[in-house]
Amino acid sequence: MNPESILPGFAAAAVRAATPLAFAAAGELLVERAVVINIGIEGMMIVGAYTGYVAAHGAGQGAGLLAGAAGGAAMGLVFAALVVGLRVQQVIAGTALSMLGLALTASLHRAHAALVPTDSLPPVAITRVPLLADVPVLGPAFFAQPMATYLLYVVFPVISWMLYRSIAGVALRATGESPMAVVAAGHSPARIQSLAIIAGGALAGTGGAILSVVHAGTFVDGMTAGRGFVAVAIVALGRWTPLGVATSALVFGAVSAVQYLAQSLGWRVPYPLVLAAPYAVTLVAMAVFRGHRPPPSQLGKPLRDGP
Repeated sequence: MNPESILPGFAAAAVRAATPLAFAAAGELLVERAVVINIGIEGMMIVGAYTGYVAAHGAGQGAGLLAGAAGGAAMGLVFAALVVGLRVQQVIAGTALSMLGLALTASLHRAHAALVPTDSLPPVAITRVPLLADVPVLGPAFFAQPMATYLLYVVFPVISWMLYRSIAGVALRATGESPMAVVAAGHSPARIQSLAIIAGGALAGTGGAILSVVHAGTFVDGMTAGRGFVAVAIVALGRWTPLGVATSALVFGAVSAVQYLAQSLGWRVPYPLVLAAPYAVTLVAMAVFRGHRPPPSQLGKPLRDGP
């Protein structure tokens, strides 16, 4: 097979695979900038995948993505109540939330399927951007994608502007470095953390909805398959910056797309090894790039009692 015909398809598959990861990682970036480690992102993604799938059956793709965001935000609200309101240890609360999300969606899906059998969702159309989609390799990769991917091109610039050009962003970053300075400026670190967690949950839920509504067209128990944990690693590898996180997500998307390349080229590689590749890359990358830039100084630490 001609490599020139393979490369555009592989690049497009890499961007598609990176899209749900990038949404989840964008949400995790906000949360970690607010000094919370959100291990519960897996639960937020799977709830978003389920609520998005159910809503899309009745009202279409757009409603599915909105419902996914709402489902993720609801899980974020629960997580915020635990770690900000009740000061539960963050890793324990996040682990419990992920287990709850996986168990809850599996139970609801089976009960719903028994009562109202549903078919797969119709395939989502690819939207080509005139002129840009005709650029060799990069055009089909970035500008011949489902509409959900184009939303991502707005999300990261908005987050970047918010973090570095707005008062809210300054307050969010200050929460990660000096919560007492935030209090002195008249803001509430607890409120900032809670809003960041809920927004992060909405983005993670959107990523989950993209998996079920845009990519698979159906819901399968546990279909997030550890992507939430990969998103946590992506934020660390991206050194807590929007550009770094977006780049890292694209790299992981490319690794995930290797399975499609292996199929098209007829490689005789055990399929479980191909599926494990993104997680192996996570371990290697974390070992190689550790310590290149420190995280927010208060990351993972509970807030002190105060405003």
